[in-house]
Amino acid sequence: MTDPKTAEQAHFLRQLRLFLEELCCEICRFQVVGHHGLGAEEVTISREVDLGVPGAFADVVVRAPGRPPLFVEVKYGYAGDRMVEHFVRKYQQPSLAVPGADRVIVVVDRKGRADWPQLEARLRKVTHKDLKLEFWDEDRLRELIGACFGVKLGAMTNEGLSELRNAIDDIKWCWAFGESHVESPLKTSLLWHFGYSRLLQLHKVHKFAPEQILPARRFRNAVVLLADLSSFSSFVRDTRDDEVMRNALTTFYSNSRYAVINTGGMMCQFVGDEVLALFGVPDVQDGYAKRALECARSLLQIGSSVSNRWQREIDRVQPSGGVHIGMAMGDIQSVLYRPFCRSHVGIVGDAVNLAARLLAQAATHEIVVSNTYFQTLPDHEQAPFQEMEPLEAKNVGLIKAWKLEQHSSYSTRGA
Repeated sequence: MTDPKTAEQAHFLRQLRLFLEELCCEICRFQVVGHHGLGAEEVTISREVDLGVPGAFADVVVRAPGRPPLFVEVKYGYAGDRMVEHFVRKYQQPSLAVPGADRVIVVVDRKGRADWPQLEARLRKVTHKDLKLEFWDEDRLRELIGACFGVKLGAMTNEGLSELRNAIDDIKWCWAFGESHVESPLKTSLLWHFGYSRLLQLHKVHKFAPEQILPARRFRNAVVLLADLSSFSSFVRDTRDDEVMRNALTTFYSNSRYAVINTGGMMCQFVGDEVLALFGVPDVQDGYAKRALECARSLLQIGSSVSNRWQREIDRVQPSGGVHIGMAMGDIQSVLYRPFCRSHVGIVGDAVNLAARLLAQAATHEIVVSNTYFQTLPDHEQAPFQEMEPLEAKNVGLIKAWKLEQHSSYSTRGA
């Protein structure tokens, strides 16, 4: 029987690593923009990136114009042998999927590791010579968080980290709107749906106040993206420990939301194991349809990574894992859930229904899109798609659709 204290500590460490991933993404963006004079929107940061090796995913990849890519690996709380095993699989050879990378930032708890000098030497030995290792321990994280957000990293406890998250959200809100909307009741909701970079853009370009960003209205030519974990019911059925299931879903939610907001989308909602995201809301940006496809491709990798990790935790081998995706373009309506309450908004419209029908026709690792959406994509993005036979959709009729099948990164042998 598992010791409750051990199980509680394992749960805490899983949540902590996800939180540190979020922080490190923002810190890396802050550093690249500050050191190289780039705009924040020019820095691309992706989580759970397929390295081209079965079951191997980088925690974070940072890309910027004129700079070699870099990796971030959050290994806080990992046993030394397990850490070395991961580096052998991920970084012993150059990644064909992320060519030209020059370093790996390793976020690690150095204090309390009596064997740290030996562990550091082992990690350097198994990492390819073209990749430099840079270690961010507890002290370095405190310095970086202070420099980036102007707040202090206190105790590594549930209470201390909750306070830190709230303080950082306050800072991000001020970055987006300045001091004029500090007390807005929409802060939590809008930061969740859009992230601070998109809110800043909307405020700068359109002079939107928080209450003007997501009113109850019609949005034309929005792209609706629905992504669903494959074999979810089978994974749940064969998982004895509920904590394993909860951790898999939290990881999926956290990484999926990051993929959506960092491609300029609106993270609408999660329903069970399903993601609903919107692009072109509340304004239509140049290239928003293409960015929606970028997000979909990222979600395929995230789904494979989550399935790989989940498979490692259970006995029965699952024949498939990953996500499948449906995408459609059309008009949608935002609707208030409660009168005089802008904090909770629902989305309805034919494009949502159509995306759901297309999702049902997509196999694992496939993206199925409506013809209207397909026709908005550039020629080079259309090329990998295959036209499907007309689809009979309940209450919709015959649909002309296109399918994109991606290489599967799901592996039943580790991750």
